[in-house]
Amino acid sequence: MESVDAIERADLRGVVVRDVDLRGARFERVALRGAVMRGMDLGQVRIDGDIEGLVLNGVEVEAYVSGELDRRYPDRVKMRPTDVPGFREAWDVVERLWEGTVERARKLPPELLHESVDGEWSFIQTLRHLAFATDAWIGRVILGEASPWHPLDLPFDEMDETPGVPRDRDVRPSLEEVLELRQDRMAVVRRYVDNLTEDALNADTTPVPGPGWPRPDNYPIREILLLLLNEEWQHHLYAERDLALLEST
Repeated sequence: MESVDAIERADLRGVVVRDVDLRGARFERVALRGAVMRGMDLGQVRIDGDIEGLVLNGVEVEAYVSGELDRRYPDRVKMRPTDVPGFREAWDVVERLWEGTVERARKLPPELLHESVDGEWSFIQTLRHLAFATDAWIGRVILGEASPWHPLDLPFDEMDETPGVPRDRDVRPSLEEVLELRQDRMAVVRRYVDNLTEDALNADTTPVPGPGWPRPDNYPIREILLLLLNEEWQHHLYAERDLALLEST
């Protein structure tokens, strides 16, 4: 059987994979929506991601997984608000959780905050990416700034090169430098949700012309805010997970 080291940026929609040895394989940013797997041998497998409608041996497990996560993390249910007060409370939670995580990070040697854990972003890179997410969805899409970017903003890795959007993955700013940017962007969201109305929450954005990301379109403001909350929540979990490993070193 021929050995393959890596498959990257491939369109495999509709492909049939049969009699393939995937032991020890690593899947990152892989879309499996609608995939069917039969005759599988799954042992010691870890799956992290956006899971919807997952059926294992005839049992739909999404609701069980979601309920268990809500039990483990009681604040998680607040990341699914339905009205303006709920969105304000959700951002209260985000601020509180990250405050504790930043204090935890301060106790580590500065060089460890640039360390990648298991191939993931470092703590510094995570904060830079969240600044990018705020600039993209709040600064550009909602507030209408054509180019809200800061030089330390870090887009997601699979995003194509986009004129005017910074993406220096290797720069090594200090924690304090990144926190200055991060706190400024969190304050932008704080002001926005504090002044949010139900009418605005249920409205769509106006397309912002010119190059940038996301592409110019009408986006539901409710969906944007839910997306941003999900970004904050998931990356906070990743940061806490990785800090625990760094502490153990």
